[in-house]
Amino acid sequence: MLSLMTEPTESRKQRAARRAGEFPPAPEPLPRPVLDSHTHLDITVSEAGVPGGPADDPVAAAVAVAAEVGVDRLVQVGVDVASSRWGVETAEAYPAVVATVALHPNEAPRLADLDEALRQIEALAARDRVRGIGETGMDFFRTGDEGRVAQEESFRAHIAIAKRYGKPLVIHDRDAHADVLRILDDEGAPETVVLHCFSGDAEFAAECVRRGYLLSFAGTVTFGSAGALREAAALTPLDQILVETDAPYLTPMPHRGRPNASYLIPVTVRSLAGTTGADLDELCTAISATGDRVFGPW
Repeated sequence: MLSLMTEPTESRKQRAARRAGEFPPAPEPLPRPVLDSHTHLDITVSEAGVPGGPADDPVAAAVAVAAEVGVDRLVQVGVDVASSRWGVETAEAYPAVVATVALHPNEAPRLADLDEALRQIEALAARDRVRGIGETGMDFFRTGDEGRVAQEESFRAHIAIAKRYGKPLVIHDRDAHADVLRILDDEGAPETVVLHCFSGDAEFAAECVRRGYLLSFAGTVTFGSAGALREAAALTPLDQILVETDAPYLTPMPHRGRPNASYLIPVTVRSLAGTTGADLDELCTAISATGDRVFGPW
């Protein structure tokens, strides 16, 4: 006992480092089931594993853990040809999962043959379990302005694919609000547009709402610095709200910095209920109905 008492205790920094790779504890289940409108199961499993530890079937395990807290449907999102193909195969194997397919805007400038990659994405888009085209859009954070031409070409091509197949367009927009709206106006937006991980302020949200777009809120809405994002959420009608993880990224508070997964959706939903003033049951019902309308039926 003495030796245990005299050992140095973990510092706050050491404890944070140790826990960085651990999934947070499961939250209280939601009163009504909802979906995770944007997740990357392939990246989550390969980089962070599965909540609860290794599993023979990690996708089935991730789906089951999410279902236990009321997240019974997942939208697996593609970022390149390989992940899009994996997503389609996964959606065809697991009834709780549907897929979207696309080239992420950061991917487009890297490709030696963008046209061929787009042809492969379009071939996948025809599959029944593919319920959206995305994530596509504009993001110059990593590519700089030199990536602009390829990103815009890719974005315009994805808009055309979404319209040809009558499927929702899922947009990645990082500090490119004006460019995204300009290109949508140039090309003519598909019937259904989802702003993934919505990151705009109240003014941009109001414009998206006016256009009939769907705003999908991630764990970022729980961050202390996200006051402008909460203002945007507060003015968004409940029937234009979706909720996502973007797992394994953007883990909601108080677990920021640890791996994210679909089972943590209830944390963000409860935060949104407080932000919007909506009754939790009412918000869950609205999110579920919107998810079925946009991506369903499962």
